[in-house]
Amino acid sequence: MNQDAVERSTSHIGYVLLLTGVAALGGLLFGYDTAVINGANDLLREHFQIVDDALYGWVCSSALVGCIFGAMGAGFLGDHLGRRRSLLICAALFAVSAVGSAIPTSVSQFVIFRIIGGLGVGAASMLSPMYIAEIAPACWRGRLVSMNQLAIVVGILLAFFVNSFIQSAGSAWVVDGQAWNMARGWRWMFGAETAPAVVFFTMLCFVPDSPRFLMMRGRSTAAAAVLRRTVAPTQVQAQLDTIAESLGREQGTLGDLLRPGMKITLLIGVAMAVFQQWTGINAIMYYSTSIFKTAGFAEHTAFTSSIGVGAVNLVFTFMGIALVDRIGRKPLLIGGAVAQAAMLGIVAWAFVREAGGWWVLAAVLGFVGAFAASLGPVTWVVISEIFPTRTRGRAMSVATFFLWVACYSLSQTFPMLLGSLGAPGTFGLYAGLSVICAVFVAVMVPETRGLSLEEIEQRWASRMIHSTASTSVLHQSAKDPES
Repeated sequence: MNQDAVERSTSHIGYVLLLTGVAALGGLLFGYDTAVINGANDLLREHFQIVDDALYGWVCSSALVGCIFGAMGAGFLGDHLGRRRSLLICAALFAVSAVGSAIPTSVSQFVIFRIIGGLGVGAASMLSPMYIAEIAPACWRGRLVSMNQLAIVVGILLAFFVNSFIQSAGSAWVVDGQAWNMARGWRWMFGAETAPAVVFFTMLCFVPDSPRFLMMRGRSTAAAAVLRRTVAPTQVQAQLDTIAESLGREQGTLGDLLRPGMKITLLIGVAMAVFQQWTGINAIMYYSTSIFKTAGFAEHTAFTSSIGVGAVNLVFTFMGIALVDRIGRKPLLIGGAVAQAAMLGIVAWAFVREAGGWWVLAAVLGFVGAFAASLGPVTWVVISEIFPTRTRGRAMSVATFFLWVACYSLSQTFPMLLGSLGAPGTFGLYAGLSVICAVFVAVMVPETRGLSLEEIEQRWASRMIHSTASTSVLHQSAKDPES
């Protein structure tokens, strides 16, 4: 029996799945909080009588500002308070935002509470996959970390259905349904997030911190207790030894991120985070209804098609989870990026040729499917496992910060690009970025399938030693040209 088979047969996978499910609730709330604005934005505009387009855009995208700052602080919190306690703070932020966004009396109040929710989203976007990566056995880690992306997708779809249900209920049960939705319906859409936020907070109270964080704090006995529930008894001491060895090699300072070897690792993490956004996914998620209307669909058909986008996103995320540990990170990322480029090219062609909404819909669904099976989940896998343990919190925080900056810039510039380049030029640009992403992955991203986090660290360490040695040789040659 090979090593993977032994690990699969002896790991306490049921308990690991439970811990993964709890942490992934942060991803579900991430998805819901991000998507809920899609159904409530027009009602908000009417309720607060927002006539200025810039203010309207700020109301819709303000949560992303919170996401940026949440990602900035998450690494510090994760390394000092622990992954679990930091996620408890995220859960509290989600609950406060849900209640506050449901009861504002002014636009300013609404924006403040949306930013508070964004802080939770930004922090959870890195803390949840980090926690999962640190409690998962190596042979399951890719699929388990991908569960966070699956939870995000479920949260997005849940928001679509909750919004639709509330709007339909208001129209069916109230004499003037539109007036009710404008006055109260949108409040229920945001307030509904309170329930999963409370569940998330409660369940986090009963899960342990990750063995790696416990070892960072010198709590080896507690770390061993967690490992006894996540791996076979014969593997516990070996896991403790490898974690201790990896922690001994790393100092965990911000300056470590700028060392020659770490610069490359950080570049890969940041680039993958940016590519995940700049290839255009949230242009679809935030503006799909408008895109379909522009392509010629009626309003009802455009709305229904957007629900289809969420469903395809969910189905193909399962495919990505199933494949990430079977065929590896690099093949999945490269194949997905190439498929995205092809589908976006078809979207651009359909707008040039005025081929009709069904061509646009088919290509958009193909693009979303390609993303959901590759860049969507696998990006989180890559940035959760390529960094050394001691610097993982700070490094993931940096990468996730750039992800949210990229997300914000994409959502802000998409309408501007449509105005200046038109739909063909805009989607053609995203197709080109997808091609660049595929090339970058092929050249720069290492394959980590089947490796433990400590084995990945050892490989990076050997690269850094080689890089340092090469630099020393070059310096010596410069001093003594005839040597």
